[in-house]
Amino acid sequence: MLAHPLKDSMTVGEDFVLAEWTQQGSPPGERMLVAPYHIHRHCDEAWYILEGTLCVQVGDDVVTATAGDSVLVPRGVRHAYWNPSSDQVRYMLVMTRKTYELIQAIHSAEDRSYEAMVALFDRFDAVYLGFQAPS
Repeated sequence: MLAHPLKDSMTVGEDFVLAEWTQQGSPPGERMLVAPYHIHRHCDEAWYILEGTLCVQVGDDVVTATAGDSVLVPRGVRHAYWNPSSDQVRYMLVMTRKTYELIQAIHSAEDRSYEAMVALFDRFDAVYLGFQAPS
């Protein structure tokens, strides 16, 4: 399937999703996570940076990626990501349909309590760890 340009900044296949997203900058010194710390039990996830800078915590390591860089988080690895700059970041997110559906469920969730998020992530074969950096 050819989707050029990406319709609505997203191409969705049967098992694979490619999305172009932007994230506004954050105040200096603040780590404003785009997604909470979490683990996908059976899905890999990858980012390709088009513009700006994106930090991805992969396990205990923080990868700082700039335009032209890519980051892969293998299944089973704790991760989160954020824009460390006050400038906007634009990136491609490569994910499975299951991860895409999890993101959609998070955005439409009315109950965002810790317990509700644990249950929601579990429905999509993922583990919710919250917004605090694990020690």
